[in-house]
Amino acid sequence: MSATTEATADPTGGGDLVVTERTRLRRMREKGSHRRADLDAVLAAGFVCHLGVPVDGTTMVVPTGYGVDGDHLYLHGSVASRSLVQAPDTTVCVTVTHVDGLVLARSVFEHGVNYRCAMVYGIPRIVTDPEEKLRGLRALTEQSSPGQWEYVRQPSRKELAATSVLALDLTEASVKTRSGPPDDGDSEDAALGLWAGVLPVVTTFGEPVTDPVLPEDLAPPAHVASRAGRVLGE
Repeated sequence: MSATTEATADPTGGGDLVVTERTRLRRMREKGSHRRADLDAVLAAGFVCHLGVPVDGTTMVVPTGYGVDGDHLYLHGSVASRSLVQAPDTTVCVTVTHVDGLVLARSVFEHGVNYRCAMVYGIPRIVTDPEEKLRGLRALTEQSSPGQWEYVRQPSRKELAATSVLALDLTEASVKTRSGPPDDGDSEDAALGLWAGVLPVVTTFGEPVTDPVLPEDLAPPAHVASRAGRVLGE
């Protein structure tokens, strides 16, 4: 292994993920984790990630959908996508972030954000096996819309040929979270008499909006309708 990927013991005191120079927690280590369960929780709570990859001598960060199946994170896009075409054989960084609240303190310096964030590093591979490709696309679909894969028509050969799927191992990763009130409750600023606290940020699904070309009596399927009003990740 190179100096940048040499695995070491977990400095957080236990975990299942490989710790490298890229994932080693240096600042605010008490907020970090190398536990696979914590990584799984962050990934399960969303379906959009940011893929950072070198492209034509610069760095491109692309928002894209993802899906998790076992030990793999699957990403997909058009076969013409520069980010996906150049990602294989190149180390990429995938991040997933959830904002849970604005931390409003008594001073601007102490303001912050309650969040959950995961960073995954690795060299992805293009999925060529037809069965794994379908499995990856199913994971992507079910990540955002559980039940949708079986409800709708599945990809044709032509559609599969026009779609690239990347698989990234979930081995080299780290997680950081922040929760709770501001940190200046026992500081000199506490005497200012100003309000301080957390303004929660919650993302919920709305009521389904039916395609206007459909018959008026065609209701959304249960797996779609049941998500209305639910919080993302629940």
